[in-house]
Amino acid sequence: MTDKVAGKATEDRQAAPLIHLEGVSKIYGQGEAKVYALRGIDLVIQSGEFAAIMGPSGSGKSTAMNIIGCLDTPTEGHYRFGGVEVGGLGRDQRALLRRNFLGFVFQGYNLLARTSALDNVELPLIYQGVPAAKRKSMALEALAKVGLAGRESHDPSQLSGGQQQRVAIARAIVTRPDVILADEPTGNLDSARGEEIMDLLTALNRDEGITIIMVTHEPDMAEYADRLIRFVDGRVESDVRNPVRN
Repeated sequence: MTDKVAGKATEDRQAAPLIHLEGVSKIYGQGEAKVYALRGIDLVIQSGEFAAIMGPSGSGKSTAMNIIGCLDTPTEGHYRFGGVEVGGLGRDQRALLRRNFLGFVFQGYNLLARTSALDNVELPLIYQGVPAAKRKSMALEALAKVGLAGRESHDPSQLSGGQQQRVAIARAIVTRPDVILADEPTGNLDSARGEEIMDLLTALNRDEGITIIMVTHEPDMAEYADRLIRFVDGRVESDVRNPVRN
């Protein structure tokens, strides 16, 4: 199982959906304090899709994202990534899955302060044990892809909010992941900068083939996605193709 996760075994993964949640529930607390964050959801996301997950606060969308990102585990049901039963993986194996297959983009950027854009982008490669010269080359390439060539030595305080989010996206794609999980990626940006970030994510999906799963409360940003999934009370209320994009 470790070999499948660490080695990106393509044969099994091509035969199954990239992401498959089946009967997934997440329960917090016990007895009268029991709370269902998710209630038996079924969700399939194929490789190459761009899916937006929406819903009111407490609807379960963030819990679902955390489970998909291997930051949390279901109480009930199955989560399979490329046919691999994630529930059967140990903590270290889940960490390998995150490291090798998933990139994360957050509303608050989560960059290291007083650290250059280049060093921020190199960080995931350090965890992968990539040699220094190759790390630098890969990080420079990722920064160029997000339009920040020439800004490699700038630290976050020298960059605008939109530029900081571009650094965060470069950090997410530098390991060449299968999936980007974006949690409110435009939440701290004005509308113009938000549209720039969405154009960038759309281009990465279209040109690089990266699957994107985005949680957002902004309907205009969700319109960039090919698929619109709405959560209500821990359930998938609707799951439709976006007529604007399809």
